[in-house]
Amino acid sequence: MQPGYQPQQPQVNNNMTMSIVAIFLFWPLAIPAIINASKVNPLLQQGDYAGAQAAAAESKKWSKWALIVGISWYVIVLVCCLLGGLAGVVGGGSSTSSY
Repeated sequence: MQPGYQPQQPQVNNNMTMSIVAIFLFWPLAIPAIINASKVNPLLQQGDYAGAQAAAAESKKWSKWALIVGISWYVIVLVCCLLGGLAGVVGGGSSTSSY
């Protein structure tokens, strides 16, 4: 080993992009994802490769849950709006009133 040579550390994906996308879908679960994603690079710089991998795994887990819950929520709202609009058209389409 030569003096001044530092071995190359393997890179760990911090999942920050997925965490930021998740914040637009369901922010309560995306906040822990962003917090964990922001821990990855400092842990790698400290030489804690296992800690960086654990933080990245946590970030990925929280991001996935935020995406799943957020997309599910938007689908449920869309279906309810469509069914409500359809019920309004079918059930009360005419607005004639007799006095």
